[in-house]
Amino acid sequence: MADYDSIDFFTDPSIVNDTPAYLAHLRARCPVLREPHHGVFMITGYDAAMEVLGSQSTHFSSAVTVNGPIPPLPFAPGGDVRAKLAAHRQEMPWTQHLATMDGTEHTAHRTFLTQLLTHSRLKANEDYVHGAVDSLIDKVIHKGGCEVTHEFAHALSTLVIADLLGVPEEDRQALIDLLGLPPTQMGGDAEHKVQADPLAYLHDRFRRYLAERRQQPRDDMLTGLARSRFRDGSEPELAALTRLACFLFGAGQDTSARLVAFCFRVLGDFPEVQRQVRADPALIPAFIEEVLRLENPVKSLSRLALADVQIAGVAIPAGAIVTVNIGGANRDPAHFPDPDRFDLTRPNVRDHLSFSRGVHACIGAPLARMETRVAMERWLARSSDIRISEAHHGPAGARRYAYEPTYLLQGLQALHVKWDEA
Repeated sequence: MADYDSIDFFTDPSIVNDTPAYLAHLRARCPVLREPHHGVFMITGYDAAMEVLGSQSTHFSSAVTVNGPIPPLPFAPGGDVRAKLAAHRQEMPWTQHLATMDGTEHTAHRTFLTQLLTHSRLKANEDYVHGAVDSLIDKVIHKGGCEVTHEFAHALSTLVIADLLGVPEEDRQALIDLLGLPPTQMGGDAEHKVQADPLAYLHDRFRRYLAERRQQPRDDMLTGLARSRFRDGSEPELAALTRLACFLFGAGQDTSARLVAFCFRVLGDFPEVQRQVRADPALIPAFIEEVLRLENPVKSLSRLALADVQIAGVAIPAGAIVTVNIGGANRDPAHFPDPDRFDLTRPNVRDHLSFSRGVHACIGAPLARMETRVAMERWLARSSDIRISEAHHGPAGARRYAYEPTYLLQGLQALHVKWDEA
């Protein structure tokens, strides 16, 4: 058994393949527990997680949501944290992206996207998703197997968000290739671990798209974004809209790709579950929700305490960082009985926090659900059995999976599957 009390969740790569056990250990000690390496309050209980995510607009800032304690805050904790944050915010990574914004700034910029990512637009996009799924399946179906994270899941999610935004078709393959690099928050090249804006490499491309749409509007989301206005009628700077477009594109393809890959893993690891959803495709939405609960694509969300506050009876001082561990909350036995069991009939499965909650709940959750549903429907229809490659991952009961080395996201580095054609 690992020495979970001494492991550094934020820097030790060994924990990425053992996260559920580590979080269960923390929760057994206390659902709100201060870890010893960075002084972060680790939230592993469901009710405590809901307290943080639901009250963030008044008690917590999202300025550290992506990076947590790394790098350290550019100011000393304590005192008037709100004033210190305002004075030093531009020194912090990701600070100009939607995920880290607070209050009225967050509301104004999020509104630009919620007005565009409508139910009718998603419904219209579903026809494209069907075509994209079948086109990608056509490329591999006769091979009887593939590495599914890159050959299918990653490619599909990139194509889908690109189509929804209105990225020109001739640019889409280049974006698939560009976004193929794995995250390196732990280990790897130090240059790519922490940057002021890790999506900066997309800026020139999306700034050009938006500038073109201002001159020549089209019927797509990029045009809607390019023509957005604040409530007072003023025009946002093109740089701000560029960051929004880059964030939506990056986040839109990232979460969905991880979710699709996890669905394949569950189908292969739980043959009885696969038989059930094959026999009754109406179970696919419930199947996706349970996959989300057990294999959350986003691993952690951090917040900065703006004032002294209590969470689950634990005192959190102003200036402290709290990290909500989504997988810990999703497997809290106090909220999800028998939490490690995959249960297609779990009555409260949509209570999971994999798309967060509160004002920062994932805008793209409906897109990820729709995209994954269509992918599962078509794969189940066009195959008669989906299996995990034992040559790559070992036999049932002794599987070997490698997760990406990051404390923010949860995803498989590779997943090799085999199938029989229908």
